Amino acid sequence: MRYCDPNEIFGLESALLTSHAKVAPPSANRPIVYDRLSQGEVIEALRRMHRIRRFEEAAEESYIRGLSYGTMHLSIGQEATAVGICMALTDADCITSTHRGHGHCIAKGAELTPMFAEFLGRESGYCKGRGGSMHIADPARGNLGANGIVGGGLPIAVGAALSASKRRTGAVAVAFFGDGANNEGAFHESLNIASIWKLPVVFVCENNQYAMSTAISRSTSVADVAERASAYRMPGVTVDGNDFAAVAGASFAATDRARAGEGPTLIEAKTYRTRGHSRSDRNRYRSREEIEAWKARDPIARFEAEIVALGLASAGRLVEIAAEAEEEMTAAVAAASASPWPQGAEVTRDVYSPAGTRA
Repeated sequence: MRYCDPNEIFGLESALLTSHAKVAPPSANRPIVYDRLSQGEVIEALRRMHRIRRFEEAAEESYIRGLSYGTMHLSIGQEATAVGICMALTDADCITSTHRGHGHCIAKGAELTPMFAEFLGRESGYCKGRGGSMHIADPARGNLGANGIVGGGLPIAVGAALSASKRRTGAVAVAFFGDGANNEGAFHESLNIASIWKLPVVFVCENNQYAMSTAISRSTSVADVAERASAYRMPGVTVDGNDFAAVAGASFAATDRARAGEGPTLIEAKTYRTRGHSRSDRNRYRSREEIEAWKARDPIARFEAEIVALGLASAGRLVEIAAEAEEEMTAAVAAASASPWPQGAEVTRDVYSPAGTRA
């Protein structure tokens, strides 16, 4: 794999418009992105990564115990990508997510209790129990919602970016999508129109190596999804998706460019899900050795080691942060489990806007 150096991402020039960025691996020096983040923001990033991990572990435990229904798609192992991308965003910016969207929601600032209530299908959930695991939305923080359609969030993000451009709000839209979506028509249509109109949108491919059980090497003609950016005259950047600094650096560079009116960017974050595609996945298409090798590159452990080395947190503080996330999740599960179920008589509530109002 070839990645962009986190320290070079901020220096990407117009050459990126005609070629895919492939430069040296990350250096041992302090990544420049830490000059954009306060110590408190770095600690909050780690806290959100722990929250994502604990949320998904709790969701998995709930499913195994028969307390939740349907299926779920976990992103354990991908936390650095979700949090790194969202570090450059504000509540005014928006994201579109995927069926594997728990991490995106928490990275964008969602609270654990209404998230888990939604996961359990309870009335106090973000979508009043109507959305469930794959359709959590939090518009107040710019989360336009997860999407069960592969590539379905791409054109929605383009529409949000068009709105921001027309209203001149300075906001940016981010479209998260998996590697499987890069062969969908919506991917190419979205990148094309965003480039033509120079829309403030960042396309983020979370390349976790598999679209369900199909390896990307068997489905995509290019080695790096980011190479496809050149066809639409926009920067294409490949980063190590398990390296927080690399992802955050790419996000700041892309959002700065978008806010300046210079148009979209395609970021490919190469990462890995250590769980199967869904709970029904028996994982027969990949080896135990492959999974263990990626677990050794755990994004949370890598981030913790880096911030300790940089003097941004002590080993003792890391223990406290992990314990805090555990306590928060325990409380969230208890509160969500005590929440009432939606009433069957109100199944159509919120499907239509109230009479006399506009949707």
